[in-house]
Amino acid sequence: MCGLAGWVGYDRDLTQLGATAQAMTATMACRGPDDEGVWTDPHVALGHCRLSVIDLEGGRQPMHVTAPDDGLPTVVYTGEVYNFLELKEELSGLGHEFRTSSDTEVVLHAYLQWGEEFAERLNGMYALAIWDPRTEELLLVRDRMGVKPLFYYPTRDGVLFGSEAKAILAHPEAEAVVDREGLAEIFAIINTPGHAVFKGMHEVVPGTIVRFTDAGHSVRTYWELTAHPHGDDLDTTIARVRELLDDIVRRQLIADVPVGTLLSGGLDSSALTALAAKAFRDQGRTERVKAFSIDFKGNDEAFAGNGIWQDPDTPYAVEVAEKCGAEHIIVELENADVLDESIRARVLRCQDLPISTGDMEHSLLHLCTALKRQVTVALSGETADELFGGYNWFFDQEAVEGDTFPWYDAWRRLGGLDTMKEIGLWDRLGMEEYVKARYAEALGEVPRLEGESGREERMRELLYLNISRWENFLLDRKDRISMAASLEVRVPFTDHRLVEYVFNVPWEMKTFDGREKSLLRAATADVLPESVLTRKKSPYPSTQDHEYVRALRDKVAALLHEGSPVLQLVPAEGIQRLLDKPLESYAGLGGLWGTRAVMERLVEFNTWVTEYGVRVEA
Repeated sequence: MCGLAGWVGYDRDLTQLGATAQAMTATMACRGPDDEGVWTDPHVALGHCRLSVIDLEGGRQPMHVTAPDDGLPTVVYTGEVYNFLELKEELSGLGHEFRTSSDTEVVLHAYLQWGEEFAERLNGMYALAIWDPRTEELLLVRDRMGVKPLFYYPTRDGVLFGSEAKAILAHPEAEAVVDREGLAEIFAIINTPGHAVFKGMHEVVPGTIVRFTDAGHSVRTYWELTAHPHGDDLDTTIARVRELLDDIVRRQLIADVPVGTLLSGGLDSSALTALAAKAFRDQGRTERVKAFSIDFKGNDEAFAGNGIWQDPDTPYAVEVAEKCGAEHIIVELENADVLDESIRARVLRCQDLPISTGDMEHSLLHLCTALKRQVTVALSGETADELFGGYNWFFDQEAVEGDTFPWYDAWRRLGGLDTMKEIGLWDRLGMEEYVKARYAEALGEVPRLEGESGREERMRELLYLNISRWENFLLDRKDRISMAASLEVRVPFTDHRLVEYVFNVPWEMKTFDGREKSLLRAATADVLPESVLTRKKSPYPSTQDHEYVRALRDKVAALLHEGSPVLQLVPAEGIQRLLDKPLESYAGLGGLWGTRAVMERLVEFNTWVTEYGVRVEA
């Protein structure tokens, strides 16, 4: 993994300003606790902090072809390229000589050989910056699915960039300002590609290359989802999905450090854990794969099923581990753990934004911290629901026929929108119009298949919305929180070969047995217990303890003191209306995703404005 940062200034000499790049890089020390490096040239300063995963000794960055003053391109890079061994063999055959065993050096030589087109050849999760002194150009490149974050902030004579917003904001020329559009992104969770919330800052859109010269910058898309006919029958499709998954998991287990899995007991994480355990055996490895789960103390007695959480996760995770032979580690938490102010502060700091789903982020940080004590890399199941059709809203007729983002529709029906209106924030930010505009924009991007219509066309739209928008939020959350614990999380279901293939499988075939994720269940049926194969999807666990809600209400009540930044957006009487609600209104799904979710975000927003020194323009 790692973190990168940098500064290009065409009208000045940066060779004596490495301390600024150092300060930018230092903000992300948790992303790379093993090493740090800064390199300057007249018009560029590059910084890098490293989490050593492959070639622990030889992969230091910034990386040069032969030496810092060789006049050739220099790279700072974060992530993993899973086909680097094949690329290295091909490049060696073309005359390239390698000094290390790292995938970073392979990426650098791939650029030397193929120029900007090198990105099309990479299979992995990555964000990188290449400075080419031969042309004095900077390239910013992000992986196809946006697993690794990368941001930039144009200046009067160049650009600032970094893996996280905080790196850019550490530069004296960057301002932490948020306007109405940025606030709408925060409170409506739209996740517009390219939008960085902070005014003047941009996210490198997944699958694109941003090129900077002294004349300005340009953006080129090197990958995007396309629509094409699916010619395979059902049996062939299932076999192809399994073939891809076997190859993907095998590749993503390559590391020079211990590797484990995140195991919830749901289909996605169970399939990855079982396939990883199988890959260990096939490779003749004697150790068992470590599989980590999370639970709340007393949850087995206190658990109450509802429309989304049908049953507790732990019994299923235990059964999966027993069947596949994984070493199972359960991380048990209490309310005090997720209410711990130091944990909440770390979560806000690592995410840079007050986009909160409450205790889920805080418990995830505890889980990642526990993993880091035993492994440095973990496989996780993000993107399976978006790709194979796992969410309830794919099967909810009202959501399918709706005219907005399906997760937004679910949030509306669970009371989140009403709560926002009650406190006066919805109209204050003009969010109705903003959501409509962004939804129309997203629909305009959907790749269309000639002759496709009706339900198949609509389901393609919903899949695209989930893959391109909702998944942005989930991938970013997992990256930031895992990196706060210096843990590298790999997400096999984001492999672009699998995404391209499954996206074009007709919806009727994706749900051939009338259930969610039919293809994935069929493709992994031989390695999973029957209980998991028949289990209905259950999201990441969240505490159901009323004591947590009481503590949250106390935090909201504290917002009423004079001078609270949140009072710039929400009047005191609006906050009081939240506090006047009976405790029962926080229970169940409506409470969790409605009133409680809004309260969580208000508390986080207040802290964010204070800690980041944000200027609100609304």
